[in-house]
Amino acid sequence: MTASSRRILRLSGADVRSFLQGLVTNNIDGIDDGLVYSALLSPQGKYMADFFLFAEGDDILLDAEATQADMLLQRLSMYKLRADVQIAATDLHLHRGIDTPPADALPDPRHEALGWRAYRDTEQPEDTTDWPAIYVAHMIPQTGVELTPDTFILEMGFERLHGVDFRKGCYVGQEVTARMKHKTELRKGLAKVRLSGAAGTGTPIIADGKAAGTLLTRSGDEALAYLRFDRATAPMDAEGTTVTRLD
Repeated sequence: MTASSRRILRLSGADVRSFLQGLVTNNIDGIDDGLVYSALLSPQGKYMADFFLFAEGDDILLDAEATQADMLLQRLSMYKLRADVQIAATDLHLHRGIDTPPADALPDPRHEALGWRAYRDTEQPEDTTDWPAIYVAHMIPQTGVELTPDTFILEMGFERLHGVDFRKGCYVGQEVTARMKHKTELRKGLAKVRLSGAAGTGTPIIADGKAAGTLLTRSGDEALAYLRFDRATAPMDAEGTTVTRLD
């Protein structure tokens, strides 16, 4: 995803903090210290959207993938009921990089390898960073690729990416997420694999004739995959490409 594919929403009003605290997966108290990575879930605990939150005075800005922005506007507006919360689009643009952070930069909270993010009135110049290589190396799931409406955030590594707080109290989908954390061992989830062949994103992965997962973001001869862990113990096949689990 490029920086230009993001949209920045502004949430304001006397109830904005308590409103978000009761909806999203992470503790928003951290927005006074920098970016907070979080998600909105369905009542059944499945992923709906992921985003960054940060404070600008009394307002909270929300940095989301552009394809999810209209849905987020609609969903957040539905939840606010009588709360004193206003939600509007902005003309801000995301800038990001892995070089020396500029004065207005905020560290990406998911992983130090993801560098910094900044929000400005101008569009970012051409970005030559090989982001897919970074995503694969550090198992960073991306909106619309690894993160889709049929996934659960713990399967996608949200705890490792500092995107969920298990002490903050209730939020939409919290009961299912807490149960997955404390009462079950994950049978499926994000993994890094090595490839020998040309298979690309979306290719089914087969092990011993059974469905074992799906190939996702690829960079060189490594990729991310969504796997059934019990079937990923030996080399697998993705339409002629040998797939071997690394992490």
